[in-house]
Amino acid sequence: MSNPDTWRKSSYSGGGDGNNCVEISASTTHVAVRDSKVPSRATLAFPRAAFTRFLTTMKEPKGSPPPC
Repeated sequence: MSNPDTWRKSSYSGGGDGNNCVEISASTTHVAVRDSKVPSRATLAFPRAAFTRFLTTMKEPKGSPPPC
């Protein structure tokens, strides 16, 4: 997953402070996350289903009950 062609920067990255963001690289089974400022440092990898669940939870409106 360390091939530079497979990493994508967050769509929220823009000019200024937006350059300090995360990048992801997805395979069929896992999603890797790294800091875009220091891509040579540690990478976190998660099972694809767990990362999808994380994103879904983060998109839920505040105050929503937790999913079952």
